[in-house]
Amino acid sequence: MTIQQPINNQAIHLTDDVVVPTNQSVFDESILNQLAAEFFSAQTVQSPQGFNFDLPNQAPSITHHPQPKDPFLALAGRIPAVAKQSQINPSVNQQYVDPTADHPERRIISSAPIVGGAKTPDPLGAIQDLNLSLLGQPEAIPNQVPRPDPSSFYFLDFQAPNPTAPVANVDLNENLRNPYAYDDFHVVDDHQLKSVLKDRNDKPATPESGFYFLNQPEVNSGYTSVKDDAQIPLTQQAYQPLDILRIRQDFPILQERVNGKPLVWFDNAATTHKPLAVIERICQFYKHENSNIHRAAHELAARASDAYEHARDVVARFIGAKSSNNIVFVRGTTEGINLIAKSWGKQNIQAGDEIIVSHLEHHANIVPWYQLTQETGAKLRVIPVDDTGQIRLDEFAKLLNPRTKLVSVTQVSNALGTVTPTAEIIALAHAAGVRVLIDGAQSVSHMPTNVTALDADFFVFSGHKVFGPTGIGAVYAKSELLDSMPVWEGGGNMIQDVTFEHVIYQPAPNKFEAGTGNIADAVGLGAALEYVESLGIHNIARYEHDLLHYGQNALASVSGLRPIGTAQDKASVMSFVLEGYETEQVGKILNQHGIAVRTGHHCAQPILRRFGVEKTVRPSLAFYNTTEEIDLLVSVLHQLRRAKPYRS
Repeated sequence: MTIQQPINNQAIHLTDDVVVPTNQSVFDESILNQLAAEFFSAQTVQSPQGFNFDLPNQAPSITHHPQPKDPFLALAGRIPAVAKQSQINPSVNQQYVDPTADHPERRIISSAPIVGGAKTPDPLGAIQDLNLSLLGQPEAIPNQVPRPDPSSFYFLDFQAPNPTAPVANVDLNENLRNPYAYDDFHVVDDHQLKSVLKDRNDKPATPESGFYFLNQPEVNSGYTSVKDDAQIPLTQQAYQPLDILRIRQDFPILQERVNGKPLVWFDNAATTHKPLAVIERICQFYKHENSNIHRAAHELAARASDAYEHARDVVARFIGAKSSNNIVFVRGTTEGINLIAKSWGKQNIQAGDEIIVSHLEHHANIVPWYQLTQETGAKLRVIPVDDTGQIRLDEFAKLLNPRTKLVSVTQVSNALGTVTPTAEIIALAHAAGVRVLIDGAQSVSHMPTNVTALDADFFVFSGHKVFGPTGIGAVYAKSELLDSMPVWEGGGNMIQDVTFEHVIYQPAPNKFEAGTGNIADAVGLGAALEYVESLGIHNIARYEHDLLHYGQNALASVSGLRPIGTAQDKASVMSFVLEGYETEQVGKILNQHGIAVRTGHHCAQPILRRFGVEKTVRPSLAFYNTTEEIDLLVSVLHQLRRAKPYRS
């Protein structure tokens, strides 16, 4: 477009088709509208989420997935996120969006990464030149709407304390309170156990206190030592929003396409993806540090040993252990539990003794103890769960007796997502003189972990569940336990001295790491935990809690869908069955749309049978997932329901 200057009072030629006499202003509104129409007709604007709009004189070309029959339910949870934008991007002219309008512009503007307070480029800013009146509902976005004061809590609309203000000391007992109250606890005869619960300030869960990321035990001040020259600060941190779009760029596999569709990874409870920081750290190790560790005088052995032991320090810091000497590297949670069963278990559990597990357990926390009972004559006892899938503490207290030697429970159920009251379980067990093992495979990636504050005797987890490599995990145990436990494997790397008549083992943790360990993947695990630390596990917990709430509300809009596991405190998992469909059918159809979910019994058959099913469909979330991905999942489920209507 060119503007020719007037010569001798000739007309101004703005374009070949638009001529303005010199006595008419160039800035006449009708002329500007005509120019704008010509300019924008040659442009294509692409939104941050990939929707293309041809502007402005033709119908928009939109690739939009089928909508749920009840869009309001599928949009649950987005209203607070819109309000939060004024705090996240104060420099952008934020506009109000009708939270219940179900049209493509609404979904773009309220796109996935915003929910949960994610710090993303403002979608409105990205398409601010788009004339939304051309797409049908101009009244949905008035120019100016008063907004409430910005809230430090993304899911609340009222003013909250300044997140940058100093954090007051927190009563540890208050943080360890039980979110479930049992008014009929008088049935328990052991007054000592009742007093433990009373001292722990048991209260019913409330909207203000019933969120798992607010109930984690924290040390309110001070430091805990990792090694003599390293300390871990144990102070609470202010919450910060996550930049989800940037975070997703850290995970190369999320750019993958499946069946021609962008990959949607909802199988995080099975394994999580690896950020570039982990991939590049492993590559760095093999390029520049590869060597066996500890027993050589050359440079690469020193580099490899330093990298390996640094990873041990990171693990100790991440889970709040007092020392890196409390950390034993293993292949994963399964091997960790077997180590404890075949070492401490064989040493301490005899015929007639009892081991308590919960109904929620993964097979890896059932089978080793079952095997031990078969070998020793001990008995396995099971804590029941209520109809929501939460452990019944009243029944657990009844199971404790002088014959009980160990309680082994999961912190988060892999099949239901239930967050168990581990602090209360540990307190009750210790009051009865019983040791406790916590299976943290499903919890370490979703919530803060502090084994010192929990007072756990054992804690185990897998690296691949927390964005690290497969084939590596860790066992935490208290020092007195590791020192007293016998070795469970024999070989190199664990030895101080060997003759044919006598063997002297190294002290823990080395005495439990026979042979050449998985050095490179241990280094990768350290990098993964440092990556999570850089984001803040408390920030991750907060975002994922909102994402889970959004997902459960969206799934509720699908008729004939039965959620399996509805405990108030949940993390990550949204298991369900869909009336009229086998779980494998649902999984295969979702896969056609690029959506990866797990179907089957999830190695947790007892708990699924407690709810009368053999298999479920299990979408499970991580912090790189978005509400837009959940929308796609729910849209496909609505397609399935339309294909086979539900008749109650």
